[in-house]
Amino acid sequence: MASMHGPRLRQLVIAAKHNETIDLLRETLQLGNPFVDPGVAEFGLTNAVFAIGDQFLEVVVPVSPSAPAKRFIDRAGEGGYMAIFQVDSIEKARERIDALGIRRVWDIDLEDIAASHLHPADTGGAIMSLDTPKPVGAWRWGGPDWAKHSVTGGIRGAAVQSPSPEALAARWASVLGTEIDTSGESTELAQGNIRFEQGYNEGVTQFHLELPDHPKQTSGELQIGSLTLKW
Repeated sequence: MASMHGPRLRQLVIAAKHNETIDLLRETLQLGNPFVDPGVAEFGLTNAVFAIGDQFLEVVVPVSPSAPAKRFIDRAGEGGYMAIFQVDSIEKARERIDALGIRRVWDIDLEDIAASHLHPADTGGAIMSLDTPKPVGAWRWGGPDWAKHSVTGGIRGAAVQSPSPEALAARWASVLGTEIDTSGESTELAQGNIRFEQGYNEGVTQFHLELPDHPKQTSGELQIGSLTLKW
């Protein structure tokens, strides 16, 4: 992957009640073998991470009654849970979010990646994570062999709804260090964008994927709880 110009959406996360959702996603989207990360046990979860190009689609399933993802599902049902953005400098990103008064709920600094999860009450819409991998094209969270199991395509964006979409768009843009477009309803990333739409409840409503080699159809939709996956 070439050097980035601004943040890039690298991974999207779905919170699901059961492992059957993992199988549904894999079969419907015709994805490769997922990586199961033992490290998510720290958050009371099991998971599956699918590679699409050099981006990733993850399903997390709570296995602990105290897991934050279980509280999310109990409150809002299955749906879009988290967006992970690759940034050029985790140090600069942390300085920016600290200056905004946004709480970091989890930080990790490893040789091959550094990341910070942000408090969703401060960002709104979903959990946001800012991550800097080393080297730029690496991605620890996809597992050591993700390139072997990746399917052609990528993640092109997501949609988030809110009773105050323009305010939420401004908040996310300030976190990411990006600009809002002239409509006030989306922020452009190094690849794709995040759209902000009017809605009664606040949360992620759509994931936009590109799956050019999908064998059944050139475009489609899959509904998982409140989330629509479109390709």
